[in-house]
Amino acid sequence: MGRRKKIVQECETLMDDPEHIRNIAIAAHVDHGKTTLTDNLLAGAGMISDDTAGEQLAMDTEEDEQERGITIDAANVSMTHEYEDRNHLINLIDTPGHVDFGGDVTRAMRAVDGALVVVDAVEGAMPQTETVLRQALREGVKPTLFINKVDRLISELQEGPEEMQKRLLAVIQDVNELIRGMTEEMDDIEDWTVSVEEGTVGFGSALYKWGVSMPSMQRTGMDFGEIMELERNDNRQELHERTPLSDVVLDMVCEHFPNPVDAQPMRVPRIWRGDAESQLADDMRLVNEDGEVVLMVTDIGVDPHAGEIAAGRVFSGTLEKGQELYVSGTAGKNRIQSVGIYMGGEREEVERVPAGNIAAVTGLKDAIAGSTVSSVEMTPFESIEHISEPVITKSVEAQNMDDLPKLIETLQQVAKEDPTIQVEINEDTGEHLISGQGELHLEVIGQRIERNQGIPINTGEPIVVYREAPQQESREVEGISPNRHNRFYISVHPLGEDIVETIKMGEASMDMPELERREALQEAGMDKDDSQNIEHIHGTNILLDETKGIQHLNETMELVIEGLEEALDDGPLASEPVQGSLLRLHDARLHEDAIHRGPAQVIPAVREAVHNALIDASIKLLEPIQQVRIDVPNDHMGAASGEIQGRRGRVDDMYQEGDLMVVEGVAPVDEMIGFSSDIRSATEGRASWNTENAGFQVLADNLQPDKISEIRERKGMKQELNPAIDYF
Repeated sequence: MGRRKKIVQECETLMDDPEHIRNIAIAAHVDHGKTTLTDNLLAGAGMISDDTAGEQLAMDTEEDEQERGITIDAANVSMTHEYEDRNHLINLIDTPGHVDFGGDVTRAMRAVDGALVVVDAVEGAMPQTETVLRQALREGVKPTLFINKVDRLISELQEGPEEMQKRLLAVIQDVNELIRGMTEEMDDIEDWTVSVEEGTVGFGSALYKWGVSMPSMQRTGMDFGEIMELERNDNRQELHERTPLSDVVLDMVCEHFPNPVDAQPMRVPRIWRGDAESQLADDMRLVNEDGEVVLMVTDIGVDPHAGEIAAGRVFSGTLEKGQELYVSGTAGKNRIQSVGIYMGGEREEVERVPAGNIAAVTGLKDAIAGSTVSSVEMTPFESIEHISEPVITKSVEAQNMDDLPKLIETLQQVAKEDPTIQVEINEDTGEHLISGQGELHLEVIGQRIERNQGIPINTGEPIVVYREAPQQESREVEGISPNRHNRFYISVHPLGEDIVETIKMGEASMDMPELERREALQEAGMDKDDSQNIEHIHGTNILLDETKGIQHLNETMELVIEGLEEALDDGPLASEPVQGSLLRLHDARLHEDAIHRGPAQVIPAVREAVHNALIDASIKLLEPIQQVRIDVPNDHMGAASGEIQGRRGRVDDMYQEGDLMVVEGVAPVDEMIGFSSDIRSATEGRASWNTENAGFQVLADNLQPDKISEIRERKGMKQELNPAIDYF
């Protein structure tokens, strides 16, 4: 362990020198080679042996990751690299590429200042490449590009230098077009496009451990012709020795990614809405290790020995054992039990971790992924916006009743570690529901419960999550309380798509200054007067208070909101969540006496008014849809497009790309269950595909009645609907 101790000591010395720290993430489409590349970097930094790099997949630490050959959890590692005679500390997060685990990517971006985007030279920029770039740029994280698998262009596709250059330039152009489109409206970002001349693009092969960039060619004197010759003659060892991949990439990281001192002044205003004039803001901008402690938790993991580990970025101050810190959104303080940094997949305990670093802490029992942890009470960081909502649910039951308490505890832990998973625990039936991003997401969680916790479970068939939404404007509807002394008058109409998007992206929320919220909503197309009457936002629904001078309404408003939330969480059609509705409270009649307008009166009255208004606005069931892209050889193209069309889907585009046909379309999630085995057999295993959640659309009218009654039956609700619901 002598060597490792030495590396830990080096890291500790460098931690205090933020100008020589780089916090970066590696992000890419699934199977474009991120984890293999990370292995190379670890080997280059002397963390794992050179021979096994690329096969060891040191970052895929979980058994299921090794088995499936994909990265599921974002993994952290720190390493050192000498650049221009100075040692640099590089904190790296290897993120998953599979769409089901996109939440990990978003959270990783919050902790870093640079993103190394990896693209497969043969496949080019793919849908997920676009998603990870968008996630990086929204967080103010600077991208550079590494084009991987160049060896395949030389050996498999036998391309000459000219063809190859054309292909590589096309990839760079695609990526730059994406970056340009996404940063057009960002005032604080100058030109972040990547270029070969500037050295922000690298090429190479993670599998054979060689790489090249403009600066590296100048340094080693090797040109592309020479590389192609060595690759063709199978002299890959010599190629790796003369122009090792890790040097090319780590040099690029040190030269082109911002250090925390440069990055934090730009990033803090993007992710924190607190007082920009305060001492705290200064400490974060200046990466002041003597300031108050501010830690943004981006990941929660569990270590069998140490218990729960919170990992995240230290923006200010210095973390030390024994500190008592506030955790946003919870009362009281948590005491830090140990502080550490990551070396490979393992945590090394250290005395202290100063600002500008990525730390791993135990003892923060109240923290979840996304918490702000600090030594003074402060405005928390913006909540991390997950681009996708859960679209699929499975029920989970313990096979032995004795395991029930342990299962409940495990499910609560799962929800804490991964905010993109929703867990609903039903103590009465013993049936628990977990909802996630896709079949694979839930399958992995189920396996982990069995394997890591040793709890045998039964999981139900996957169930799709629906939504309900009003389709037109309703009349003003009355809701009457059980004692008939309180009345509420409510109407509802659908919100514009831009407004819904603005709320989803967190650009308008109740915990923002009112002026900022009003501006954001008006920009999205909301009427000026409406934007001034907002009383509450729940999900993507907005409540406007249009009443004038009603006595006792102020003290009753909390109950009104409670009734409203209840009504919106369980829509009138099938108890599915309501989305995209604008509710107006026009008037209310309240009993003088507080005793006669308590929760038991107000909540049912409001609920009735909301549901009846929604029904009058001809509320419909919405189903989740997915974008599907299939890459397939020409002769299987018919079979592939048939697979989409046969699932109530539509094919939007078909085009040639290289020697493959690409079929693009959309299909309902409900019909996509079991897609992977069907597409394999339809195309003799020759297709590769990718799906991405694409929001919700109104379910076809002829399917509404059956689907509603099917969901009601599953939930044990009575079949008779409210007589006002007119289906046909």
